[in-house]
Amino acid sequence: MNQESDTDRADGSTDAPSDHMTDLAPQSAADPEADALADAEIVDPALVPADEAEDPDDPWTRPGAWYVVHTQSGYEKKVTANLHARIQSMNMDDQIHEVVIPMEEVVEFKNGRRQNVQRKVFPGYLLVRCEMTDESWYCIRNTPGVTGFVGQSRLGQRPTPLSRREVRTFLSAKGDGAEQAARAKPKLDYEVGESVRVKEGPFADFSGEIAEINADHLKLKVLVNIFGRETLVEMDFSQVAKL
Repeated sequence: MNQESDTDRADGSTDAPSDHMTDLAPQSAADPEADALADAEIVDPALVPADEAEDPDDPWTRPGAWYVVHTQSGYEKKVTANLHARIQSMNMDDQIHEVVIPMEEVVEFKNGRRQNVQRKVFPGYLLVRCEMTDESWYCIRNTPGVTGFVGQSRLGQRPTPLSRREVRTFLSAKGDGAEQAARAKPKLDYEVGESVRVKEGPFADFSGEIAEINADHLKLKVLVNIFGRETLVEMDFSQVAKL
C-alpha cells in the first residue's frame, strides 16, 4: 500500500479527499439548519429588549435568597463583623454569600450647613443572602448580637425569605439629595399622634403614626410596622400624606 501511494505521488497525482469527505463538505455548506444555528449564536446585545436584559447589579438575581435578621439596635456593624468572622471560621462562604446593612442617602442640616449623610433604612435589622440550610441557620442564629430571624413563626420552622419587591425596595434605598432639595416645601400641618401614609422612599405604601416633628428641618419621625415590629423612621414632610 505504501509503495503504491508513493508511486502515485511520483506520477504527479495529488491526494484528494475521500468520497465521504467530499460528500460532507457541500452538505454542511448547504445545510439550512446549520446556517440557522450559526446565525443564532451571533447575538447583538443592542438588539436585546431593555426589559429582558439582566441587570448584573440586581440583588434579586444573585445566588441564594435574602433573609431578615434582627439584631441588637445600634450594634448592626458589630454584628456584621461578628457574622463575617464566623463565616470564615466555619467555612460557610459557599452557603452564606452576603451581609448587608440597608442604607440610604439623606440630607441633614448640622451647624447651619446642609450635607448628605448615609443613614440606616431600618435600625436593628440586617439582610443576609444565603442558602438556607441547617448549617447556615446555626451559623447566623448563634452569632453574637443576633436575636433571631424575621419570618420564623415557630420553633423548627425555616424563616421566610424576602420577596422580589422587598429585596429591590430595601436594597435600592439610596435616596437623592438633589431630588430632595428640589421638592416643593410642604405645609406644616402635621401633629404628633397623627396617622400618615408614606408616599415615597423605601417605605412607600406603609402607614404609621407620627412620633416626633422637627419643623425647622422639615422632618418627621414615624412609627412604622416593619417585619412585625414598631420601628421609628425619620423622613421628610414631603414623603408622607395624611390618611
